[in-house]
Amino acid sequence: MQYFTLNDGNKIPAVGFGTFQIRDPKECAQAVSDAIQVGYRLIDTAQSYFNEEAVGEGIKQSGVAREDLFITSKLWLNDTGYDKTKAAFEETLKKLKLDYLDLYLIHQPYGDVFGSWRAMEDLQKEGKVKSIGVSNFADDQLTNLALFNEVKPAVDQIEINSWDQQKQSVKYLEKFGVQPEAWASFAEGKHDIFKNPILTEIANKYNKGVGQVILRWDVQRGIIPLSKSTHKSRMEENISIFDFELSDNDMQKIASLDKEESQFFDHRDPEAIKRLINLH
Repeated sequence: MQYFTLNDGNKIPAVGFGTFQIRDPKECAQAVSDAIQVGYRLIDTAQSYFNEEAVGEGIKQSGVAREDLFITSKLWLNDTGYDKTKAAFEETLKKLKLDYLDLYLIHQPYGDVFGSWRAMEDLQKEGKVKSIGVSNFADDQLTNLALFNEVKPAVDQIEINSWDQQKQSVKYLEKFGVQPEAWASFAEGKHDIFKNPILTEIANKYNKGVGQVILRWDVQRGIIPLSKSTHKSRMEENISIFDFELSDNDMQKIASLDKEESQFFDHRDPEAIKRLINLH
């Protein structure tokens, strides 16, 4: 496994296993256990995924030592603020049956994020979480948080895929010292991503799958991609991306696919924000 080094000195695996939308407890626990057994060490969940208990069970079933894993969860916007964040974090640890997290993120840039960030700084000082960061923060939102607090975010987990490559934000995050992490790496299959002629041509060139090319493209850009599957064979395929390297020409071809638009929704759309607030 390849690793990146965060701005706080902690190391993070270069690829991760996501658990979004795996809601059935038995299926989720099995998927997490299988993912760890095939080689994944970064497991990503969230309060809003409603599967932290199942993820914890999968971690236990895997039999891999806790110190060899990198576990991430996220705070939902209904629990922003200092006291609520402290309580939500403890509930997450309880559900996961863990003594600490490797990474804790503010899931959305809304609500009392400053109060939450102060709580997360204290949790880090207490040794309950090793690294703290954010998710879905635009460049200015992240800068505002970073410049007015003691600790700078270690990670910003944002939508990054072939159709929404976030070139400007990725470049900015790297210069700002924040590790970019990609959710929706496969854009949930939109625009027939797995049948795209350019991606298929590159995949055939290396005798790899289109999914492997997409994940490899992320890693070569310095991005940590998250991918999800409940099929062990697909997990094995998704993690097998360290035995080949895309050429500069291949990287440029993939860069040409950028539509520069979210495949889901605009996190700055007021109506989208209202929908998220009412989600729980």
